[in-house]
Amino acid sequence: MGKIYTLGLATFAATGSFLFGYDSGVMTDVIASHHFLNFFNTTKTSTIIGAINSTFSGGAAIGALMAGLTIDRFGRRMTIQMGALLATIGAILQCAAQNLVMILVGRIIAGWAVGVLSMSVPVYQAECAHPKTRGLIVGLSQQMIGVGFIVSTWIGYGSLHAPDTNSLQWRFPLAFQALPAFMLFVGMFWLPESPRHLIEKDQEDEALRILKRLHHDGSNMEWIQTEFNEIKTTINAERAITAPGWTIMFKILNFARQGTLVQVFAQMTGINVINYYQNIMYEALGITGNRATLVTGIYNVVGPLANLVFITFVLDRIGRRRPLLFGAAGITIALVCEAALNSQNEDGTKTGYSIGGVFFLFAVTVLFSMSFGSIAWVYMSEVMPMQIRGKGVAFATGVGNWTVSTLWSQVSPIALDVCITIPTIFFWFKETKQKSLEEIDLLFGGRALGALSDNLDSKALELESAGTARQVENVTV
Repeated sequence: MGKIYTLGLATFAATGSFLFGYDSGVMTDVIASHHFLNFFNTTKTSTIIGAINSTFSGGAAIGALMAGLTIDRFGRRMTIQMGALLATIGAILQCAAQNLVMILVGRIIAGWAVGVLSMSVPVYQAECAHPKTRGLIVGLSQQMIGVGFIVSTWIGYGSLHAPDTNSLQWRFPLAFQALPAFMLFVGMFWLPESPRHLIEKDQEDEALRILKRLHHDGSNMEWIQTEFNEIKTTINAERAITAPGWTIMFKILNFARQGTLVQVFAQMTGINVINYYQNIMYEALGITGNRATLVTGIYNVVGPLANLVFITFVLDRIGRRRPLLFGAAGITIALVCEAALNSQNEDGTKTGYSIGGVFFLFAVTVLFSMSFGSIAWVYMSEVMPMQIRGKGVAFATGVGNWTVSTLWSQVSPIALDVCITIPTIFFWFKETKQKSLEEIDLLFGGRALGALSDNLDSKALELESAGTARQVENVTV
């Protein structure tokens, strides 16, 4: 039961990631609505449309950073619920908007919600996952982001077939997201808290019960007890020598830097530039009208399909480093080839060159989905020690993902992708596949300021002599 239950838990929690993808993509079709533009007396190129888009990213960056405070104080589950509730409110404000102020406020709240969800969902998944399947479990975040993009594309496309006199063109796509958001808010009441957070809050019996429910397969009682003792020992020892607050995160730079850098490198691939501006790119290749919409729809499906194959069959077998190196090199080559073809087809009239251009854009999304797409979320949540995981992931998501994505949309990432990403990953990033989160701490040279390994040994002896180790057989689910 353990594997099936954990997979279901992670998939449902990833509804938060679905909202990330949906809300990121829905405005593309909303601003294509003639009724929307007429209702608010604006145009696609107006500054107010730019403000609607930028406030979402700004709200997400702030939301991710603020969630770093709530996730440790109130827990992983409640923080996800906070994000879901904010997403519901944001959706209602947007779909019911009577003026631009309501739209702007709704987009800010929706962005805030997505920021909260984009950092809390991977943490929750990682702390509930078995080491051997953590890539799959956390990789579901990227999978559901892709699904969200797909659903937003086709709901928006269908809604645009309503008459230009009907506000359904834009109100329904904005309203739809309220349904999964509210379902996530309610459904999380039936899912357990992360066992690591429960141990952090001294709810050890409940944590042990949940560990058994998540991972028991009928023959691994000893492993569950060992895992519980290791988590407890680690948390107690870290808590004994680390101070609360944000400053500790910046002292443990080795962890925080790698967690943040993997998000930065994901943005340096230029994937979001393609996602946001692919229609313009297709027009430059001579693909216009319904053909461009069809190609966009296919593009949005290809990435999630590649990601599903990758997280199911590859990620937990070959690890994190090799796919990252492969992805960085492959994406760079694909973007160079794309630029070379476009330079010889500026008017988009050379059919063969246009087909080649589309091929390399598709190649980028496949390569991204089989490298940075999932691994950015997995690696970020793995390398942070328990004492800084909440704030560390908040910083990595708020700054590394949301802030850098806004910056990178204005500059070319190709040269930096080669000169910075590949050597950094090759020389600095360590492999983390199939290791427990506590083992990963030691992989990076010890926990909390690099001085905790000795403390862990002595703390373990104290716990053992005090007789605090519990027997799993006495725990009921």
